[in-house]
Amino acid sequence: MTIKQLSVFLENKTGRINDVTSTLGKHGINMHAFSMAETTDFGILRLIVSDVERAVEVLRAENFAVMLTDVVCIQCDNQAGALSAILEHLSEKDIFIEYMYAFADGAKANVVIRPNNISSCVATIKECNCTILSTFK
Repeated sequence: MTIKQLSVFLENKTGRINDVTSTLGKHGINMHAFSMAETTDFGILRLIVSDVERAVEVLRAENFAVMLTDVVCIQCDNQAGALSAILEHLSEKDIFIEYMYAFADGAKANVVIRPNNISSCVATIKECNCTILSTFK
């Protein structure tokens, strides 16, 4: 169970993030989760959106460089130590996490994980009795 994540490469200049968000908004595409990482020369905006295919289409039409990546999205209790227990199991199975980002919503936390081995990550998370999300709403 994975979700498609968009990675949009942006030059480091004022307004470029808004160019992406306004393009998506103009086409009725909702952003469920996002993360921004930067280097000296460019940024990477990672997004989970409501309509992946349409988002890729409209962003590429606006000359954005877009890449799709499979990620694992989980939901766990929003309490101290809950995520740590899951990460410990992943570590025990030698699953390396390239990056991750998260957001909390009341009693639950949603975590987006990009592991080095998707299938092993999913199998391990299932062993933890953790909810794996196939979509965000």
